[in-house]
Order: sequence, then C-alpha cells, then structure tokens
Amino acid sequence: MNFKYPNGKVYKPKVEHTWNRPKQVQYSNRGMTLEEDLNETNQYYRDKGIAVIHKKPTPVQIVSVDYPKRSAAVIKEAYFKQASTTDYNGVYNGKYIDFEAKETRSTTSFPLQNIHEHQVKHMEAVLKQNGICFLIIRFANANEIYFLEAEKLLHFWARKQNGGRKSISKAEIETYGYKIPLGYQPRIDYIKVIEHLYF
Repeated sequence: MNFKYPNGKVYKPKVEHTWNRPKQVQYSNRGMTLEEDLNETNQYYRDKGIAVIHKKPTPVQIVSVDYPKRSAAVIKEAYFKQASTTDYNGVYNGKYIDFEAKETRSTTSFPLQNIHEHQVKHMEAVLKQNGICFLIIRFANANEIYFLEAEKLLHFWARKQNGGRKSISKAEIETYGYKIPLGYQPRIDYIKVIEHLYF
C-alpha cells in the first residue's frame, strides 16, 4: 500500500531489520517508543479523570482498493489529505492543551529540521488563543525526556530563520526545558510540569 503526502511524494516508513542483531534488553523502557509511552500516559489521565488528551488522527484519502475476496478489502494507494499540525491535543483543568512529540538519536542537540514550518505556525496560533502548547523531546540514547514550552521553541526557530544554529543544544534544553522522569503510572507525567508552569 502506498501513502502519499499532499505534495505527491511517497511516504516510506523506516524499516530496521533486527533478525541478525543481538537483543538488547532495556529495563528502564522495555522497548516502548515515545508515542507508546505518551498514549499509555494519556490513557492513565483519562481513566483517572485528570485530563482528556488524544493523539490526533492523520486524515487519509483512499485512492485505490483491491478486493481479493468478498470479505476482505486491501488498500493499495492512499494520500495524506493535508500536512499534519501537532501530535496531541485535548483539555486539562479547563485549558486547551496542544503538543508535538519528537525523538532524536543525537546525544548533543535536537535538530530543528524535525519540526516543520506549518507546525510552528499552528503552535503560534494556539498561543494566540491562550492555549497551552509545548514540545516533548526524547533523547533516545540517554532515554531522557524534556518538556519545552512552545514560546521557547519559537525563540530557537527564529534564531534559525535569522541564520543562526539549526538545532537546539541539549544544554539549552536542560536550561530552558523541564526534565520529566520516566515513571510507572503515568509513564511520562507531563501534567505535573503544566501544573507547575500554568496553574
């Protein structure tokens, strides 16, 4: 099945072959991705009546479907209808919450190429409406997670646009962001940071 972006480019998911690599057990994370950890966290928040936050679905336009038999349909070609905004949104304590989640394998910085201009414009629009907007960054190798307010991200984005650095150093994220320790329930307690900053 082919998914295509609005500009017509074919979406190719990154595939890693692991059959000839020794298994590495990570007891701190158990192999969960940032998205899985956040989905589990958001489920915990909903179950406990703390917040209602969901991952935004990506709108898809189905173009070609194959019907190999009456009881099954196989999607052969589809397009992403529009560029996505951010990953998650919802409500907490009467305030609109909107955020993007990103992982990086870099040990020293977060590349700003991981954020797209339409996402930055969306964040600016959310801030103009007094919404709470932020970025959750996971440094995969160190398994460290940081909360960075959108206002700070916009500052680093403007620096890049004016010919400055094309990344945010880990030291800057440690200075201007908030480290979120991995827990059990919830896995990534970002609401605790929101409480500290906004309430």
